[in-house]
Amino acid sequence: MTGDAEASDPGHPAPALVAAVVPIMSQDFTSATVGTLRHALQAQVTAAGLTGDAGDDFVLAVHELITNAVRHGGGHGHLELRRQADVLICEVTDQGAAPGSLRVRLPAVDTAGGRGLWLAHQLTDGLVLTRRLNGVTATVTACLEPTTGTDTPAPTSPPGGEINGPMPDNQ
Repeated sequence: MTGDAEASDPGHPAPALVAAVVPIMSQDFTSATVGTLRHALQAQVTAAGLTGDAGDDFVLAVHELITNAVRHGGGHGHLELRRQADVLICEVTDQGAAPGSLRVRLPAVDTAGGRGLWLAHQLTDGLVLTRRLNGVTATVTACLEPTTGTDTPAPTSPPGGEINGPMPDNQ
């Protein structure tokens, strides 16, 4: 089957339906550059359209991953920020050994530290940890606010999720 035949096949996904990945930021970091990287990340996340609490939460989550990479991943790492359709994706890669499990659970209240991955998971729409032979990649995502094609945001449900009023008690 040729490429032309694939394009005309209704069962074959159309290339136009696959959203392009748009690179936004790619930067190496060390403990000395963590603060500067966080400010640059905040600016890029805001420019991409993730603002307010959601933007702040995303930046804090990525900052936790960067800090983990510095503390536990060999003292340095690499950050990749990109956008695909209405999803912001950030990968933090380190070169440290990752023995044992990568804990995403909230540790006991009397335990110092150990909350970075848990926070990243709580503050984003998704966290994926990939163990590699030479380190770990932590990927977080956040959905950008979809629009209706105008400058008005898409309609959302009112508080409580009641769209047409409360349901009668007998249903």
